[in-house]
Amino acid sequence: MSQDATAERVLAAVDQRRERVNAAIDEDLPMADPERLYEATRYILEAGGKRLRPTAALLVAEALAGVDADATTDYRSFPALDGERFDLMRTAVSVEVIQSFTLIHDDIMDDDDLRRGEPAVHRAYDTETAILAGDTLYAKAFELLSDTGADPANTVEAVNRLASACTRICEGQSLDVEFETRDDVTPEEYLEMVELKTAVLYGASAAIPAVLMGADDETVEALYQYGVDSGRAFQIQDDVLDLTVPSEQLGKQRGSDLVEEKETLITLHARQQGVDVDALVSADTPAEVSEAAVEDAVATLEAAGSIDYAREMAEDLTERSKERLSVLPEGPARDLLADLADYLITRGY
Repeated sequence: MSQDATAERVLAAVDQRRERVNAAIDEDLPMADPERLYEATRYILEAGGKRLRPTAALLVAEALAGVDADATTDYRSFPALDGERFDLMRTAVSVEVIQSFTLIHDDIMDDDDLRRGEPAVHRAYDTETAILAGDTLYAKAFELLSDTGADPANTVEAVNRLASACTRICEGQSLDVEFETRDDVTPEEYLEMVELKTAVLYGASAAIPAVLMGADDETVEALYQYGVDSGRAFQIQDDVLDLTVPSEQLGKQRGSDLVEEKETLITLHARQQGVDVDALVSADTPAEVSEAAVEDAVATLEAAGSIDYAREMAEDLTERSKERLSVLPEGPARDLLADLADYLITRGY
């Protein structure tokens, strides 16, 4: 299947499920008092996003149950492997809520002005409200996951997995901050940071539905690793796209990671090849860098083999992630999960 055909297939599946997830967010996170706090929690959730993680959660459950989902599929009363019913949609919403919590806090830490083209929560409201909104979302995610009606033992394990993912996300964020003050970070350390900061939530999104449905340990672990490998590939490919995709397609200045001196797998590999990464561009802000300067920097990184190194690693991780799906029954949902892994390293570019 061509890259364009894969993207079209994935986006159609995501669009179908995103509408259902968005409706569930309205139901499961209604407005309440104090109004300003709940406005802020809804603000980030309503600012957009493809809902890739909840889509992965829904697809995993569909594959395990042998359900060929359509507009009539009842995710609120979904069959577990023992025939009992549980609220799968609350599970999907819980991982999206955690994702939103991390975005709010990331934007505060990075002092970013925008998120998805809109003012970040701490800009639209204030820092104090944004922190409280993030904390509220964090708590709400566990409320939702603990109230799906699934087997109690499975619920405890699912909650534990989500809590563990949140802990590891914080560890990854801490490493990312630490790396800003170091000049000896290795590619291996970067990959560990990416796994913690980004990939573990993809892993949780794929594993938690299987836990709630009563899947065996081998299946749960394979699905977790599918998510982790896909999530790592996603972040690595982001590093590549920042340098190789025109600014108008990216929606931001190409090469901004270089200007902001962010260490990526590409720059870390280049340093090991003797490239003076700090001298590649001289602009102080992304808005000041010229296309010619970015082109020269990219040419240097290509000559060092660093862009190919990152691209090939993303592709290898994606292939590995798709191999993990052999634990699932063959069918449309399993095929879509494989397509989703491919899409994460292209995103239509």
